[in-house]
Amino acid sequence: MTTSLSLEFFPPKTPEGAEKLRAVRQKLYALAPEYCSVTFGAGGSTQEGTLDTVREIVGEGYAGVPHLSCIGQTKDTIRQRLASYRDAGVQRIVALRGDLPSGYGLGGEFRYASDLVTFIREETGEHFHLAVAAYPEVHPQAKSPQADLDAFIAKVQAGANTGITQYFFNADAYFRFVEDLRRRGVDTPVVPGIMPITNSSQLLRFSDACGAEVPRWVRLRLQSFGDDAAAIKDFGADVVTALCRRLLDGGAPSLHFYTLNQSVATLEVLRRLGIA
Repeated sequence: MTTSLSLEFFPPKTPEGAEKLRAVRQKLYALAPEYCSVTFGAGGSTQEGTLDTVREIVGEGYAGVPHLSCIGQTKDTIRQRLASYRDAGVQRIVALRGDLPSGYGLGGEFRYASDLVTFIREETGEHFHLAVAAYPEVHPQAKSPQADLDAFIAKVQAGANTGITQYFFNADAYFRFVEDLRRRGVDTPVVPGIMPITNSSQLLRFSDACGAEVPRWVRLRLQSFGDDAAAIKDFGADVVTALCRRLLDGGAPSLHFYTLNQSVATLEVLRRLGIA
C-alpha cells in the first residue's frame, strides 16, 4: 500500500535561506509528496514570503499550499489573498485562526478559523480544498476537551475538507480524538502532524509553547544525551518511526511532516519505515 505524505515548510527570511530551502525541497520531492504547505507568519513580509514560496513550489511541478491565518485580518485583505492564490494556481489552503502579533488588540473581522472557512466558501465556493487544525492533546487555549472537539466540528460544518493535527508523540490521543469525532457522526479525515526529533532543547521549547506533550521517558532520554547530536537524532528517529508505524497501522489516512526546512530527519524516518 502506498503511503500518502505531505510536507510543511516556513517562508525563508533571507536569499540564502531561500536557496537552502530549494535544495531541501529537491531532496524531499523524491518522496512524491501529495502537496507542500507553507506557513503564514504574523508579519507582512512573512505573509508575502508564503505566496512567493508557494509560487516556487507550483513552478517546480508540485502542489503548493499556503497557510492562511485570519486573526487581525479584514475580509478585504483575505479576499485579495484568495484572488492571489487562485491566480498562482493554488487549489488547497490550510485555514487557521492564527496568533495575534504581540502588541495587537483583537482587531480584524474574524474571531475563529470556522469564520474564515465560512468566508472562503462564500467567496470561492468549492474551488479550494480546505484543511484546518486539529488538536488531539487539546488546544492550549481551549476551555475543555469537549469545547475543543466542538471547535473542530464547527470548522467541518463550515466547509473544511480535512484536519491536520498539531504534532504529538502519544498515538492514543490521536486515536481517541478520531474516535470521538466518529461518535459525533463526523467522518472527516484527520491527518497526523509529525515532528522529527533533531534537537532536544528546540523540541522541548516548541512543545512547551504549543501544548504538545513529550513523554517523560523521551524527555529524560533526550536530556541524558547532552550535546551528542548523533545520539539525539538516532533516538529521535526511532521514536518518531515507531509513532508513524503505529499511526499507519491504526488507519491514519496519511502523514504530514513538519520539516523545519530540513530534509535529513524526515528522510531518515521514512527510510526506516521503508517508504523512502
